[in-house]
Amino acid sequence: MLDTYQALAKTVIINKNNRLISYDDSLILVGTGRSAFVFRIKSSNKAIKLFFPAFSFIAKEEAEIYKILQNIDYYPTIYEAGSNYIVMDYIEGLTLFECLSNGYIITSTHLKEIDYALSLATKNGLNPSDIHLRNIFITPTRAIKIIDVARFRQVKDCRQWANLKKAYYQFYRKRLFPKRVPAPILNSIAFLYKKGWIPYY
Repeated sequence: MLDTYQALAKTVIINKNNRLISYDDSLILVGTGRSAFVFRIKSSNKAIKLFFPAFSFIAKEEAEIYKILQNIDYYPTIYEAGSNYIVMDYIEGLTLFECLSNGYIITSTHLKEIDYALSLATKNGLNPSDIHLRNIFITPTRAIKIIDVARFRQVKDCRQWANLKKAYYQFYRKRLFPKRVPAPILNSIAFLYKKGWIPYY
């Protein structure tokens, strides 16, 4: 592996269309988001998040928020941040999206833990926002981990998590509701929600 995280970050080449061109052999691509690629660093329990050129400014904001959350177990530890990257814990487990699409049961205890984790962020002066199925993990030990905190300092009231909880209790908890929902259906629901086309949400 290269000597520094900064050197490792420089091996990641992203073109102007946000396409991933190349990266070092010591990295494993594990995620692609709206503004970044996430890699696991081989032979370690760390991940490096590389932001697209147009979104590199988010690295500083997200790193600052993670530092506020450092003593809270529900959020990953951050080890280093650069102009366009963050190095943090690699989170083992399934996102809530993967739990739903694979039929892994999400319990009311999980929801209460997520509520508690978000309340701890609020107590630290943050405003948890943009909470969705892909940024909450259930680990192999059934612990909750929350990632992608870049919007935790925005001012507006975000109802996304409240609406997800409402859907959980109104639909998912019903005995006949399918506990496995195919990913294309989940993506379609998310699209309709963002467009404001789902009544009462």
